[in-house]
Amino acid sequence: MMKNMKNKKIIIVILMLIISSFFIIGLDWASKPIQRLFHSYFADIAIPFGYYFLLILLEDKFEPMKNWYFKGGTVFIFCAISETLQYFGVYALASTFDPMDYVMYALGAISAVFVDRIVFKRAFEFWD
Repeated sequence: MMKNMKNKKIIIVILMLIISSFFIIGLDWASKPIQRLFHSYFADIAIPFGYYFLLILLEDKFEPMKNWYFKGGTVFIFCAISETLQYFGVYALASTFDPMDYVMYALGAISAVFVDRIVFKRAFEFWD
């Protein structure tokens, strides 16, 4: 069990490094419409995606985190609260309210669940 968590931690760190490299490098080399989409919505997808995988690190310490739907729901609710606070002028995670961000947060959380439960489960024997 401990070896599985150690292997998961390695994969999660690599995943976080990949996500953060996209934030650092950006897509300034891409076409204007792609750049606009990247600057408008990449963080709204990547942040819940990354948060989901960070919550996996708590699975052995907090029983509800073993359920994918708890992790996905927690991430979405956290991001949605942040967006709602922006509507009321309280800036959390960002400073501009955009209702489309709710959709992007859901897309990020759902994508993370898919990668966790389908892709990684098939790709890595230790991923359970």
